[in-house]
Amino acid sequence: MASIVIRGAKTFHNGRFQDLEVRTDGPFISAIAPTVDTSGARVIDAGGLYLFPGIVDPQVHFRDPGLTHKEDLETATRACAKGGVTSFCEMPNTIPLAINQREIDNKHAIAARKCRVNWGFFGGATNTNLADLKAMKRICGIKVFLGASTGDLLVDDMNALENIFAETDKRRVIAFHCEDEGVMKATRAQYENRDDLRAYTAWRNVDVAYKSTQHVVGLARKYQHRAHILHVSSARECELFIPRDTLVTTETSPHHLLMNVEDDHAMGTLAKMNPPLKFRADNRGLWAGLISGRIGMIATDHAPHLLTEKRRSIWKAPAGIPAVENSLALILDASSRGLCTLEQVALWMCENPARAYAMKRKGLIELGYDADLTLVDPNEVHEVRNADQLTKCKWSPWHGQKLKGRAKTTIVRGQVVYENGRVNDNVRGAEIEYA
Repeated sequence: MASIVIRGAKTFHNGRFQDLEVRTDGPFISAIAPTVDTSGARVIDAGGLYLFPGIVDPQVHFRDPGLTHKEDLETATRACAKGGVTSFCEMPNTIPLAINQREIDNKHAIAARKCRVNWGFFGGATNTNLADLKAMKRICGIKVFLGASTGDLLVDDMNALENIFAETDKRRVIAFHCEDEGVMKATRAQYENRDDLRAYTAWRNVDVAYKSTQHVVGLARKYQHRAHILHVSSARECELFIPRDTLVTTETSPHHLLMNVEDDHAMGTLAKMNPPLKFRADNRGLWAGLISGRIGMIATDHAPHLLTEKRRSIWKAPAGIPAVENSLALILDASSRGLCTLEQVALWMCENPARAYAMKRKGLIELGYDADLTLVDPNEVHEVRNADQLTKCKWSPWHGQKLKGRAKTTIVRGQVVYENGRVNDNVRGAEIEYA
């Protein structure tokens, strides 16, 4: 493995971008200084671009195994490399469900063959697999669906939920999809005579999310158990969170920050996801939540489906959109419009996700940390086009949009995996380690 020196970059270090060179030897960062030794190293002249820690996406659905007509770990991680994402945490609603050690180990074996970037997997909770959860190893956390979504995972027995809090390791993250299943079951019939995105949002509304999130936050505090609220979609939910809390951490998604049912309803089922898009006021409230620290990070919830599947009725089309390929570019573009700073992008998409899941040597540019790095041009304007997407489903909800900012070079464990518009398919990532 060749050594690399990145010269001429604005490097994110100690919370700010500085004129620092970085050297990698093997899979680790070995030097950070105004000038570093270049002997025996390949020198990358960054030309004033910005060097971020590798982007960490802590919520994706890569469909492997069992749903690989939509995506697999090869196509998904090629898309990651292009988008500057060097590490991911993948959800358990694959086929078979990742609800026991055998299936977790199988996913790791597939990842070792296919992944161009670093990987981690969640173990899935059911009403009846507490013993499996307590014994489970090689996972980033436990995933609990409180509202039904893609796949067959659901915890709707509140006694089972309390037992998960009471009996699993309190340091292990339990990540929650918070929508109240009972309310949704009771109200769906009111909306089924309509076939539009607004009806879907009216059904899985703010109250549905708020009630479920409030319950989870209460249980986390009762049991003093680490919990993480996935894809926060409404401003109102932010009222439940404490800024920069370390017990209950939170995330939101690019689509919930940048899209809403008022402006994007014409996209129909292409913009259907769980939880659904909310309103312009929620976009503003979620940005405010990030700025205040009530929301700690951005995760894509990348959930690809084929266009033929998405073009069904609002009640039959699967929920979810592809996003991992464009997430960094979307938030860089938001930064160019004054919605956040580049330092905040690094905090929300690198440092905070790695810290929340206790990832070893991830999320920062520090001596001895893994050499996962993303070189960014914040000024390059490019158009998102379906034809250019590396994800297997070959479409993006942002098709036709021009974005300012993108990843130019992606380095995984000291290996250049993306450069000059090309993925290096000889590179493999590694299983993420946790403290």
